[in-house]
Amino acid sequence: MGLLTLVEDRPTPPCVYNFRVYGCAIVAAFCAVMIGYDSAFIGGTIALESFQTEFNWSQYSTDEANLISENIVSLYQAGAFFGAFFAYAAGHYLGRKKGLQIFSGVFILGAGLMLGANGSRGLGLIYAGRVLAGIGVGGASNLTPIYISELAPPAIRGRLVGLYEMGWQIGGVVGFWINYGVSVTMAETHEQWIIPFAIQIIPAGLMFIGLFFIKESPRWLMTRGQRPKALKNLCWIRKLSQDEIYMLEEVAAIDAALEHQHSTVGLGFWQPFQALWSDRKVTYRFFLGCALFFWQNTSGINAINYYSPTVFKSIGVTGTNTSLLTTGVFGVVKAVVTIIWLFFLIDNFGRRNLLMYGAFGGAVCLYYVGAYIKIADPTNHPSTGGMSSGGISAIAFFYLWTIFYTPSWNGTPWVYNSEMFPQNVRTLGQACAAASNWLFNFLVARFTEQMFTAMGYGVYFFFASLMICSIVFVFFLLPETKGVPLESMDRLFSNELKARDAHAVVMRELGEDEEMFRRNVDGSGLSLDKDNLAEKASHLEEV
Repeated sequence: MGLLTLVEDRPTPPCVYNFRVYGCAIVAAFCAVMIGYDSAFIGGTIALESFQTEFNWSQYSTDEANLISENIVSLYQAGAFFGAFFAYAAGHYLGRKKGLQIFSGVFILGAGLMLGANGSRGLGLIYAGRVLAGIGVGGASNLTPIYISELAPPAIRGRLVGLYEMGWQIGGVVGFWINYGVSVTMAETHEQWIIPFAIQIIPAGLMFIGLFFIKESPRWLMTRGQRPKALKNLCWIRKLSQDEIYMLEEVAAIDAALEHQHSTVGLGFWQPFQALWSDRKVTYRFFLGCALFFWQNTSGINAINYYSPTVFKSIGVTGTNTSLLTTGVFGVVKAVVTIIWLFFLIDNFGRRNLLMYGAFGGAVCLYYVGAYIKIADPTNHPSTGGMSSGGISAIAFFYLWTIFYTPSWNGTPWVYNSEMFPQNVRTLGQACAAASNWLFNFLVARFTEQMFTAMGYGVYFFFASLMICSIVFVFFLLPETKGVPLESMDRLFSNELKARDAHAVVMRELGEDEEMFRRNVDGSGLSLDKDNLAEKASHLEEV
């Protein structure tokens, strides 16, 4: 077993891991580039002297300036919260692909509005544009992980959904360094701060155009009764013909799962809401999905993303350019570690292990940073000859925290939520999970400045302690989902299996089912025609 060895649920033809499935995932993941860019650029851009001069920042007291900064940042999260719920209707009726096109268009409209802002017009257009852009990314953040998980082979599902996180980090790197670039190369004019606002249109436009060239989710088409198109899309994505045994198995599993859902919960718009209240296994997964994003946001990541100049100032970094440079390095570290997570860790090390080890290592680092600030008090006792050795060590531990956090809590909750829900409640489940992310994101963005003012070093202790609590949550409540087919998630989350044992039990049962299924289907001549639906479902029931 090497680092790149795939853990397969059944023998899989190599052609299944092809450029088409990666291409579809990359196009959809461009929504994360939009999100990552915003989280990185906005805090640094409104800290530029040119921005603050144009909007007469000097007229405000410290508390008033903090409030305006928080409003500019947090209106985006507020829009994203509602966008995540709007995506449920779009994803159900229009599909994953058309839904993503609509929300990328809304984002482009919002970004365009922001470009009309200036000193004479005030901040109104920025506020309105932030809300619309938030609605766009909120909807896309719901549909993208779902779309990718529904077309991904199980062995590389984590890697493909992880492209969403990779896009986030690429956007973050660009956002951090754009701020540094305009701050050191341009005069303090209107153009200096408007360029970072304008660049966010580029990934949104690329995503909007790219969506015309990818296929709709076969699983969604199945739920809407468009079986011929679903089979055609699935064969195109897998690069296999309809009579291949791998295709027979996958389609039979989808058919059986849909039949079961149709006979129990139903596949309509309102049935998932009924399942949320009536099915304890579904309710439990909704709770897990929302809780994962609570723990993610209370790790401190978005406080750092949105207010990185404030964070580095608390450690003792002085000067706008120096702060932006330090923040840019932070973005590069995150991007590099995300690549390692994407190709080596998520589909091999497992979701549970990443979350627990990442939380422990990250907590130790934040405790160290908080302790340094408590003892050295760099804000009131700045070093006269540059950063002290203690300050340098604090920054080193901050970057070490980034190395622990990025391959664990940064992207893994998105992967987990995209795969654990049944087909008939997947869009609603992802909507609730994404909305919870944006709700907690909003709260962090809205109150971070005030927290640093009121708590000082205590902010780091606060986030570190919550990371320790998240370990307990993961160990006792979160089963491993690595390599488990989407249609087998119900078994994984069954009440009779303990979270820490469920994965081993389900993977053993899948191996036994695979052997029996091949014996039952071998030589039977089953095809993918609709007439054979009952026969294939019967085979699965026997297995």
